[in-house]
Amino acid sequence: MDIRGMTPLLQVFDMARSLRFYRDVLGFEIVQTDTNTTAPNHNWVWLRLNNIDLMLNTAYEYDKRPSAADPRHIATHGDTGLFFGAPDVDAVYAYLRAKGIDVKEPIVAPYGMKQLYLRDPDGFGLCFQWKANG
Repeated sequence: MDIRGMTPLLQVFDMARSLRFYRDVLGFEIVQTDTNTTAPNHNWVWLRLNNIDLMLNTAYEYDKRPSAADPRHIATHGDTGLFFGAPDVDAVYAYLRAKGIDVKEPIVAPYGMKQLYLRDPDGFGLCFQWKANG
C-alpha cells in the first residue's frame, strides 16, 4: 500500500465561526469549498496549514441550521483529539494568547511531551505538542 496522508473531517455547527478560528486564528488557508454556497456560508471546506490538511463539514445545511447546537451531539466532540506537531509550544501559547484565546500554559506530560491543550468552537480537543527538552 502507498498511503500519503490523512485528512480528518470535523462536523461543525457554524462554519463561519469555525473558519474564524481555523483560518483567522490558527492560520489555515482554504484549499477548496463546496460550490453551492458563498462565503462564509459554506457547508464543506478543505483547509491546509503547511502539510496539515483538515476538512470541515456543517452538521446542517446553512438554510436548515437550528438556532442552537444539539448538546447531545456536541458532547461527543470531547472524545476527538487532533494533535499538532509544534517544535516551540511556548510560542504557540504566546501566539494564541495574543489572538485572544483563553488557554492554559503548556505542561510536560509524564511521557516527555510538552503539550498545550484547548478546544475549538465546537468542543473538539486540540493539542500542540513536541518532545520536551531535558
